[in-house]
Amino acid sequence: MKTTLKTLLTLALAVSINSQLQAQGLAMPQASTSQTITQSFGLGKMTLNYSRPNVKGRQVFGALAPYGEVWRTGANSATLITFSEEVKVEGQTLPAGEYGLFTIPGKTEWIVIFNKGSKQWGSYTYKESDDVLRVKIKPTVLKDKVETFTIQLANVYPTSAQLQLLWDKTGININLGTEVDSKVMASIDQAMQGEKKPYFQAAQYYYENGKDINKAMEWMNKADEGNTTAPWVKLWKGRVQLKMGDKKAAAATAEQGLKIATEINNAEYIRLNTALIAEAKK
Repeated sequence: MKTTLKTLLTLALAVSINSQLQAQGLAMPQASTSQTITQSFGLGKMTLNYSRPNVKGRQVFGALAPYGEVWRTGANSATLITFSEEVKVEGQTLPAGEYGLFTIPGKTEWIVIFNKGSKQWGSYTYKESDDVLRVKIKPTVLKDKVETFTIQLANVYPTSAQLQLLWDKTGININLGTEVDSKVMASIDQAMQGEKKPYFQAAQYYYENGKDINKAMEWMNKADEGNTTAPWVKLWKGRVQLKMGDKKAAAATAEQGLKIATEINNAEYIRLNTALIAEAKK
């Protein structure tokens, strides 16, 4: 009962202070600055909204954020994370949706929580019964101190990324994954039934993802029919030819790409086609 009363009083005080500042029309910098991050991931996107407290010479984990207790993972309102599509978190499925990102810090292990209670101040009204997913993560010791609490998305690839929490000398790396191949393949199959067939893009996907290289070559030839202005198509066609082991054809196609790029003064594709010619002639 005492804990509940203390919690309610703390929450009421925070709301009261904010209301007073707004009513008085005061313009003041935030003690903990807010940040919003949007990151494309797979065929969807992730969005993060959180507040960033500073260390300010304090002991952070084990004191400011006590071990064994639910933390809002930031300051002010609970950290909010949204996924537009289903993802895997440390190999476990998390449905698309909006979640409160809570954590329970520990000396040797953290619990990372995705909770349905996404709209709340702090973690005062957090309910474990609203948890959608919990994962355990071992913290790492950072070489350099991070003064301002930071959440970032690192090592972002089409199907994997790391959600990183960094503060003081502690780092947390959460592995994220998403499945896109079956969706892309289905999309390609459907698009190829239409009038405007995406030969170039489909061939690129096949090339980069280890699909049928002969089909990629067939589509790249279609994309290159009558092409006299697009050095990028020549470049990718040459890459497919090289992957098939036809170095002579790859070099000849890249030469064509280089000629077009030179004519339109496109420095990027002059460089890329030149590099492909050199690779094909090794």
